[in-house]
Amino acid sequence: MDAGEVLFIVSRLSTGALAAFFAIMLWSRTRDVAWMLMVIGTIAAYVETVYSILELFGITGAQLSIGSIPVAAILLPNLRTGFFIAAFVVMVVRKFRRH
Repeated sequence: MDAGEVLFIVSRLSTGALAAFFAIMLWSRTRDVAWMLMVIGTIAAYVETVYSILELFGITGAQLSIGSIPVAAILLPNLRTGFFIAAFVVMVVRKFRRH
């Protein structure tokens, strides 16, 4: 592993950890559904980052697969996006109800 790969891994882990930390801090201060969905989406993004780095190191457990693709590799990116979509839908519904 060269210095570029190490820098890539450290930067993804540190920025993801920082985002997850602040998201958890926000979660403890708000009960708004849209913001809570954004927080969960941010945490899911960090979980995806950790999973992809573990895969990069070759650390994999017994995995369910669909064909040759592990279910976690399909689920994690879509889970994050699904939480963001749900948060945006909540906000759009709120905006249209007010008018």
